[in-house]
Parts: sequence; structure tokens; C-alpha cells
Amino acid sequence: MGKAGRVRVTGPLAPYAASFEKSLADRGYKAKRGQLYLMAQLSRWLGHRGLDGCDLAPALADAFVAERRLSAPSRHISVRRLGLLVEHLVGSGVIATWERAPDSSPTEVLLTRYSRYLLEERGLCRASLRHYVGVARSFLGSLPGDGGPGLEGLGAREVTAFVLAECQRCKTGSAKAMTTRLRSFLRYLFVEGLVPAALAGAVPSVAHWRLSSLPKALGPGQVERLLASCDRRSSTGRRDFAVITLLWRLGLRASEAAGLVLDDVDWAAGELVVRGKGGRQDRLPLPVDVGGAVVAWLQRGRPRSEHRAVFLRVRPPIGPLSPSSTSAIVHHACERAGVPVANAHRLRHTCACELLQAGGSLAEVGEILRHGQSAATSTYAKVDRRALAAVVRPWPGRAR
Repeated sequence: MGKAGRVRVTGPLAPYAASFEKSLADRGYKAKRGQLYLMAQLSRWLGHRGLDGCDLAPALADAFVAERRLSAPSRHISVRRLGLLVEHLVGSGVIATWERAPDSSPTEVLLTRYSRYLLEERGLCRASLRHYVGVARSFLGSLPGDGGPGLEGLGAREVTAFVLAECQRCKTGSAKAMTTRLRSFLRYLFVEGLVPAALAGAVPSVAHWRLSSLPKALGPGQVERLLASCDRRSSTGRRDFAVITLLWRLGLRASEAAGLVLDDVDWAAGELVVRGKGGRQDRLPLPVDVGGAVVAWLQRGRPRSEHRAVFLRVRPPIGPLSPSSTSAIVHHACERAGVPVANAHRLRHTCACELLQAGGSLAEVGEILRHGQSAATSTYAKVDRRALAAVVRPWPGRAR
């Protein structure tokens, strides 16, 4: 029998109540009563049926939620709300595994095989896997039937119709990524003998000219407005101020800022280790304003946590920021400041453009942005007015 935080937990889950409460506290949850009450309900439900904690499985969780909703309808009872408890029981070894029976529909069976092919044969990383599988799922969903039986008659018309429909709702970069992933799936279907012809060539190309557009930087004073919108009296505001300052002054990518750990900051040398694309590591100087913003966050904002990431979520569950969360910080700051909505990469462009305006060279921009090839930096030549003025030719017929 266990008693935790005034909630009495009896039954087969009682021995784990105290450790579950501690786990919630370690992850930043202050109001733990609701989770413990849910644990007590589930424990009594299992006990009445002669079941132990190790018997808990997805099907039993579904039955518990369905029964509780019938007896006492409430939005607070859901399988999703059991997630923290299930995670703790799995981590404690009470439950060996927590896997639902796989969907046996033709579409899901095909996508499972395609996922295995991408991982094992093509060496795709798991971070990219969901994007490739997502395009394949959308394509199959656009076909008549369940995506399996209709593949025999698949032709270029269906492929073109899908691409045109998708391109109407996404930007150029997303459209190019979508067509690349669709070609991969169509090649797989042909290799497996699931379609009568190789249809990867039927995917239309997205019109896009490399380096045809200008790098989009924030306008004068807009970065200062973003920074001023962060309430540095709060933990969230101190974190957001530090993140935006870091992205702007050092031109970091969102993934690089999210991946910073405490050991990456060399305070004595005034340097920062940045882990970029392809496992590349660079040491960048730590400007005074960036260091001050990070120190304010670490000393008076960052929650206590076992995680070594520099930037953490302020609300539970406490954990490292993801790249998308890092970019969302910039997005929300734009909304607060009344600036056109931008993502984290816009600050990277702003860093490069301001460096050129201050008299820096393209080579210096490439070093700061850590470009692997000079061609990636060459796009900023179009915003280097000094360099362009030096090579411009006079207008024909102009008086000398």
C-alpha cells in the first residue's frame, strides 16, 4: 500500500507510487495530484480483475478508459493521459514493452516494408524517415482503393495529379523536397514489382533556379524589436532573449542552437563549440552580449534538470528544446513585436547581411556561417553593394 501527496494508491501499482511521484517532480511537474489520482484509479481497476502491474497492456488501457468514461464521463480520462505513468512503468521494468498491434491494412503493410527498405537498404536516418513515409502515405491516400490493390493500374496521370495538388499548398522548397521523396517511393514500387513501369521519371520538376533569389534578412531595427518583446523578468523571456541573440549574432541554425550542451561553452576562453551538419564541429568566439544573455538564462531562468542541454523547456515535461521549438521562439517573438513572421533561419541571413554591411568579406561570412562550400556563400554576393559597385559598368551613352 502506498500513499503519495495525499492520494492513496492501493492495489498492484501501490509499490510504484512514491517513485512515480518523484519522477514527476524531477521532470518539473508541480501539480502531481491528478496523475497520482489516475494511477490510483487504474491500480484499483487492475486489482478488482486480479491483474498485476506487469499485465498492463494497450488493450487493457483502452478498456480502462472506456469503462471509466461510461461510469463518470470526463475529458480528464484518456489513454494519452496515461502516457506518463506508462513511461515510468516501462522505465522501471514493471512493463516489458508497450506496443500496439500493428495496422494490418494493405497501406500500412506496404509503408512498413518501405520504411525498412529506407533504413536498411538506403541508409536513411530516422529523422528523415517520417518525411519520406509521410509523402508515400499521402500519395497512396490520393489513389482509389486502399493503396494496395490499385497499384497495378498506376500511371503517370495519377502521379502528375498528386504533384500538382500538393504544389498548390506548399512553397517552392517544400515542393522540391516532396518530389524527391515521391521519386524515391516510386522507385521502390518498381523495384518490388508493384507497379508495371518505372514512374519516377513521371514526377514533374519544380521550377526553381539556384541562387535566383535574394537572401531574406530582417529589416533595420526589427531584430531589436524581437529582443525587446522578450519579457526578461520571466524564465521564458530570458531563454527566448538568449536564443534570439545567439541565432542573430552567431548565425546558428535552429538545430545547432537546440543541440548546444553546457560543456560546449568555454567561459575561460570565451568560445563556443558548435556542432553543425555532417558531424562538423567549429569553435566560434562568444561575444559579450551573447555570453551575458546565456548567463542570465542559466543563472535566473533555466530549471534544475539532469539534462545537459543549454536551452530547456520551461514547462513540464522539462527537457531539451527541439529545432522546431527553437524556430517557434522566433516565430512567436515576431508576432509579439509586430514583425512579419519569420523562422530561425531568417536570423542567420540577417547575421550574414549585417556582417557584409559592416565591411566584412564573403570569405568571412562563409567562416561565420560555417559553409562547407563557397557556392553556399556566393548567394550573399548579391547583397554586397560595395563589391557590386566595384564591378558595375557605366550605362551606355552616359556622359563621362
